[in-house]
Amino acid sequence: MEKITSKIIGDLAQDSFDDWWKSKPVFIPYFNKNLEIIFIDFAPNEDVNFIEEADVALSNFLNLSENNRNEISVLVHKNCTDFLDMVEYDEFDEPLHQIKDSNEIWNFVQPKQIYISRRHRRDKDVYIQVSCSCDWEQEHGLQLIFRQGKKITRISDEDGHLTEADAYDKLDSEDELLSKF
Repeated sequence: MEKITSKIIGDLAQDSFDDWWKSKPVFIPYFNKNLEIIFIDFAPNEDVNFIEEADVALSNFLNLSENNRNEISVLVHKNCTDFLDMVEYDEFDEPLHQIKDSNEIWNFVQPKQIYISRRHRRDKDVYIQVSCSCDWEQEHGLQLIFRQGKKITRISDEDGHLTEADAYDKLDSEDELLSKF
C-alpha cells in the first residue's frame, strides 16, 4: 500500500480508491474530537503542489477552536430551521424546534470525517469539507466547507459540491459565503 506524508498530520495510506489517502484519527480542536482526514481526488504525480497547499489549509483549520465554531452556529441553525420548514412536522424533531441559543445546534451535529480536495474549476483552491451526520437531515447529512481551511464558505447537505456557485452553476461573486472570502 502506497503512502504520502503530510508535514502536519503525518503519513496517509492509500484508501479504497487510487486517489484517496487516509490519515489515522487526528485531534480536531474545532470539534474537540479525533477524526480521520482524507485527501480525495489527489494523484501525487499530477498535482505536485497539493500536499503543500493541503498542509497550509490543515494548519489553518487546526488553529480554529470551538469559539470559531460558535461563530457559525447561526448559519448551521438556519440550515436546520430551513430544512424543518420544508418538511412535515415530526414530533421527533421537537428538540430542534426548541433550540433557544443557536450554539445548542452542535448538540445535534456529529462530525464523521474530514475531506481535503482541490476545487477543479475557477479558483482551483484547496477546500476542507467536514462531513457530518445531523439530527434534522438523516439522509443527506450536513457538510461544512472551509476554503484554505480558514473560513466557512458553504453549509449544506452533502451533495458533492464544494461551493454554492458550483452546485447551482452561478458566479463565485453570487455565492454569498464564498464571495466574502
